[in-house]
Amino acid sequence: MAIQKEPGQKGINWSNIAVGAIMNMVTTLGQPLEVLKTQMAANRSQTILQATKSVWSRGGVAGLYQGLIPWAWIEASTKGGVLLFTASEIETAGVNMGVSPATAGLLGGMAGGVAQAYATMGFTTCMKTVEITRHKEAAAGVERSTFQVFMDIYRREGIRGINKGVNAVAVRQCTNWGSRMGFARLAETSIRNVRGKGENDKLGAMDKILASSIGGALATWNQPIEVVRVEMQSMAKATANANRPAKLTIFNTLGFIYKENGIKGLYRGVTPRIGLGIWQTICMVSFADYVKAWVKTR
Repeated sequence: MAIQKEPGQKGINWSNIAVGAIMNMVTTLGQPLEVLKTQMAANRSQTILQATKSVWSRGGVAGLYQGLIPWAWIEASTKGGVLLFTASEIETAGVNMGVSPATAGLLGGMAGGVAQAYATMGFTTCMKTVEITRHKEAAAGVERSTFQVFMDIYRREGIRGINKGVNAVAVRQCTNWGSRMGFARLAETSIRNVRGKGENDKLGAMDKILASSIGGALATWNQPIEVVRVEMQSMAKATANANRPAKLTIFNTLGFIYKENGIKGLYRGVTPRIGLGIWQTICMVSFADYVKAWVKTR
C-alpha cells in the first residue's frame, strides 16, 4: 500500500528526495550485475560466463565496478531522489483518490521513471557508458581519459550526442519502475489476501521483501528496451557493422538487433538484470517504505 501522509501534514513531502537519493546509493552495491548486464547487451554473442571473463580481464574485481565512482554514484543519488519523490507523491495521491495500490504504484513508478530519465539520466548515463568504453579501449591498447572520450563525443555530436538514447532510457525507466512498483504493490495485496490481513494491516519484513522480489523479477519483461538503449549509447560500435544505421532511433535500432541476433539478442543480459531488478526494487520499495515511515516519526 502507498505511504500515507501523517495527520496534519500538508503539501509536498520533500524529505522523499533525500530518502530516494540515499536508498538508490545503496542499490549501487549491485554494480557488478549492472556491468555484466551492459556487457551482455552490448556483446550479444557472449554467454554470462564469457561476459564475466571479459569484464574480469579488464581489471579483476575493479572491472566489475567500472563506472561506479563517481558516475554511478552521481546518477544513483540524483535519479533516486527524483524517482522516489515523484512516485511517492503520485502513489499517495492515487490511493487517497480511491485508486487500488497496484494501479497507484504503476502510475507513480511510470511518472517517476520518466522524470528521472529526462531530469538526470542523459548526462550521467552517458558518462557511465563513457567510463566503461574507456576501459574497453584501454584493454585494446588505446589510452584516453574519461573527459577526452566525453569531449570527442561533444565535438562530434554536440548536446544530442551526450543525450543519445535518452528517449530509450525514458521508455525503459517508465516501464521499469511502473512495472516494479505496480507488480510489488499487487504482490503485497495478494500476500495480504492469502494471510487474511486487511488493507491497512502491516506486512512483515520478509513478506515485503518477497513482494518486491516478485515485482523486480517480473519487471524484466522490457529487456529489449534495455538492449536497444545500450546499443544506441555504445561508443565503440559506430563503424563496427556496415548494417548498423548511421542515425539510430528506438525503432531502427530494435530492427537492427532483431536482424542481427533474433529474439535471443533482444533478451541478452536478462539473467543478471533479474538479480539487479530484485535488489533495486527491494531497496526502492520495501526498504524505502520503512525509511520513509522512520523519517516521518522524526
